[in-house]
Amino acid sequence: MSAKDFLVEIGTEELPPKSLRLLAESFAQGLTRGLADAALVHRDVEYFASPRRLAVRVRKLASHQPDRTVERRGPPVKAAFDSEGAPTRAGLAFAAGCGVQVSELERLETPKGAWLLFRGTETGAGTMKLLPSIIRTALERLPIAKRMRWGSGEAEFVRPVHWVVMLYGKEVVPASVLGRDASNLTHGHRFMAPRAYKVTTPAAYENTLRRRGRVLADFEERRSAILDGVTRAGEKLGGTAIVSDGLLDEVTALVEWPVPLTGRFEPEFLALPDEVLIATLQDHQRYFPVRDSKGALLPWFVTVANIESPDPAKVIAGNERVVRPRLSDAVFFWSTDRKQSLASRYEALRRVTFQTELGSLHDKAERVRALAVEIARLTGGDEALAGRAAELAKCDLLTSMVGEFPELQGVMGRYYALHDGEPSEVADALREQYLPRFAGDELPVTRTGMTLAIADRLDTIVGIFAAGQKPSGTKDPFGLRRAALGLLRIMIEQQLDMDLIRLIDRALSALPITATPGLSAEVYDYVIERLRAYYLDGEAGFDVLPEMFDAVLDTRPSSPLDFHLRLQALERFLRLPDAQSLASANKRISNLLRKSEESIPAMVDPDLLRDPAEQILAEQVEAMAKRTRPMFDTREYTQALSLLAALRGAVDDFFDSVMVMAEDPALRLNRLALLQQIRSLFIKAADLSRLPG
Repeated sequence: MSAKDFLVEIGTEELPPKSLRLLAESFAQGLTRGLADAALVHRDVEYFASPRRLAVRVRKLASHQPDRTVERRGPPVKAAFDSEGAPTRAGLAFAAGCGVQVSELERLETPKGAWLLFRGTETGAGTMKLLPSIIRTALERLPIAKRMRWGSGEAEFVRPVHWVVMLYGKEVVPASVLGRDASNLTHGHRFMAPRAYKVTTPAAYENTLRRRGRVLADFEERRSAILDGVTRAGEKLGGTAIVSDGLLDEVTALVEWPVPLTGRFEPEFLALPDEVLIATLQDHQRYFPVRDSKGALLPWFVTVANIESPDPAKVIAGNERVVRPRLSDAVFFWSTDRKQSLASRYEALRRVTFQTELGSLHDKAERVRALAVEIARLTGGDEALAGRAAELAKCDLLTSMVGEFPELQGVMGRYYALHDGEPSEVADALREQYLPRFAGDELPVTRTGMTLAIADRLDTIVGIFAAGQKPSGTKDPFGLRRAALGLLRIMIEQQLDMDLIRLIDRALSALPITATPGLSAEVYDYVIERLRAYYLDGEAGFDVLPEMFDAVLDTRPSSPLDFHLRLQALERFLRLPDAQSLASANKRISNLLRKSEESIPAMVDPDLLRDPAEQILAEQVEAMAKRTRPMFDTREYTQALSLLAALRGAVDDFFDSVMVMAEDPALRLNRLALLQQIRSLFIKAADLSRLPG
């Protein structure tokens, strides 16, 4: 079977930079999926992405689908032929549908009778014919939040489409995609090489754009070039450029021909907090700040132009001219905000709505303050500091600086609190209340910061659930998923042993709306379920299978830290040689207990233990219960499960020689009571019946 490279490129207006990489990866994945569904064999699939194009190249794509054997069962033989053996209308119609004579059909003998059978070979369709539909389907499935139309056509895409390239080998694939006929003509850099360029083969694609079109089409190559150029520019300034992955990806998505340049701003702006300077340069201007060897910011920045200018000085001057007013505004905000204390803004929070049914930010702050004081008692924190931090927590939202730079909420609260003379732990807590902000982010380290972060998240989660606006699908406007996982990470990683169920009930009782019955359990289930990805993705530092998570989840530990300790112990227990057999035994025990409709006694009657195997097992279970009880009480689950592993032999012997479901009701119930005691031992750590085995 012959094979050629395939290339598809969608040329557009400037694509949204923050979603460019996702669009490109999704396009490649969708195309790969389509080729697999069509049984088209190929080798590597590569994606390309720049501000004005999405492209995918498939190496060695087969020229057609493989032929496949087709079997079709027709009517029963007795219906296909009459009494004289002549084909009936049913037999003739089936043969005609298969494109053969009746005499060419086979017979399929089954216990239910004989049937006509057609066996043949279906020739695979040509790749050139299949590709247009595969491409259209891949484009339709791209994760585009809102599609747009342009001109008078009906096509919809994330941005208007200007050209489409579809090449199979040297041949143009005849197709119309998104309102454009496919060709072999791509377009170069909008300013430096705006004309169309012929792509002779898919293999020549990126080199054609690089050499003639002044475009680095490979996203990763362009990203590496920017990183290298920015890094070297920072070193020439005698410092180190601050390069975040997010900004690097965004700049990569904004330029097709990156040219790093250095600019300067007045040193007096360095009096601003570092976070303000960095936010101005990074978030608002897409510049890379520069630090010296001691970590202090320098009055320099690196910008990445999308053009090779004959006069770079003018480009630099333009960037410097743009950033200066931004920094001047920040100086004004910094000076003005500090004229009014954070505490004096507290009453003004009454004018800011948190959520219609939950009241204002002031109402929320009052609830959080009461909850934070209670949590401080549990964590060993200072109740007065916790209450004060909760009172000031949202006050910086009313400052001019946070109004201009929302990403600095909490950060500016800390600066302003220190300026007002608030205790340093209160000031630190104002920043720490938002931690962690994303997966792998730092956690609060002060007791007051942990307390405030937990209290604020709890109030938000239970409040939004009570208001009937819990997350659904991909919609999570209040960020409850992130809030729940952050809450859990703080409790687990900072080893705060807290009763989550009681805290949920406490937070619900403070709401201005009445919670529906069962809401507390629903909130608990939602919060704990956020741990699944945390463990299954390995973020906890040890390997967890879905069945292991469910085994602990079924015990519904009220403390997230307790949940963690149980799961950790289960992971270690499963390394033991006896673990698999005990897991299987627990599954069997669980099934027997579940199927029994009788009232099982709470205690085992020793006088009814007839078989030596059940006598030995009962003795060992009683002994293990005494030995492990203090271990379970102090959550030494690993030691307790290690001891219980010694029950394996007695459990195996019991099932080998004892009929649990005996005809004698007394014996049967007594044996079920013994199994119930075994289950109650293990269930103190996890439900082993949920494990495979």
